[in-house]
Amino acid sequence: MTGDDVLEILDVLRKAGAEVWIGGGWGIDALVGRQTREHEDLDLMHRLEQEPLVLAALAEAGFAETLDWRPARFVVSDAGGRQIDLHPLVFGPGGGALQESLEPGKPFAYPAQCFVTGTVLDRTVPCLSAEQQVYFHQGYEPRERDLHDMALLREAFGIPSP
Repeated sequence: MTGDDVLEILDVLRKAGAEVWIGGGWGIDALVGRQTREHEDLDLMHRLEQEPLVLAALAEAGFAETLDWRPARFVVSDAGGRQIDLHPLVFGPGGGALQESLEPGKPFAYPAQCFVTGTVLDRTVPCLSAEQQVYFHQGYEPRERDLHDMALLREAFGIPSP
């Protein structure tokens, strides 16, 4: 997944009227303002009520569902091998959101202040905050790319991370 791919996908979704935020590796690269490693996929958080809109727009762009772990997440892929990992969010009145997990009754929390902006190829994009990224990198054995991403956040933002 390239920076141009990310912007193309965001444009498709924006034109459809869908609101999304970048997470994962591309989200961290957006926060630091540059691509720092190769990315296999693009993690996007979206409003649950907009899911039909998101799916229709991505289907028109050549993406089809390839993995279904709803209600927590699902993946769409295209013929070129690009993958988008989609995470449905239910927003509350204060601007925060919840995402179901694979453990019933233990959703992931997204505080209102975690929805920020970053930069991909000199363009401002919606993404998750550094603090939220650190939150999602806890509770499992980190891979090499996770260690890389957490080191970036420590260096750029001075945030303690696992």
